[in-house]
Amino acid sequence: MDIPDWFVWIFLGIIVLQALGLVPAVRRMRATDPAARSAAPAVLLDTVGAVLASAGLLLSVVVAESWFRLAVVGLVLIAAAYTLKGVRLLRARRGPAA
Repeated sequence: MDIPDWFVWIFLGIIVLQALGLVPAVRRMRATDPAARSAAPAVLLDTVGAVLASAGLLLSVVVAESWFRLAVVGLVLIAAAYTLKGVRLLRARRGPAA
């Protein structure tokens, strides 16, 4: 199946925008607010996973070799990030320990 060149450029632009999303995530890691710092690893993990998943999918379509494993690693990182965010949400709902 032949993918049009304009689709590849659009997808590459999306990957660049996701990579630019790493800047605020890294800034949150260095923030002075403890709440922002504690939530930052999940956001960073989610962003890195999204970049890897998108890049893996694009490379598996464009390049003849199989880069699908990179996309699978990205999806695993995204799942880990959402699991971490869910645990934090459940802890916050439960309230302070007695």
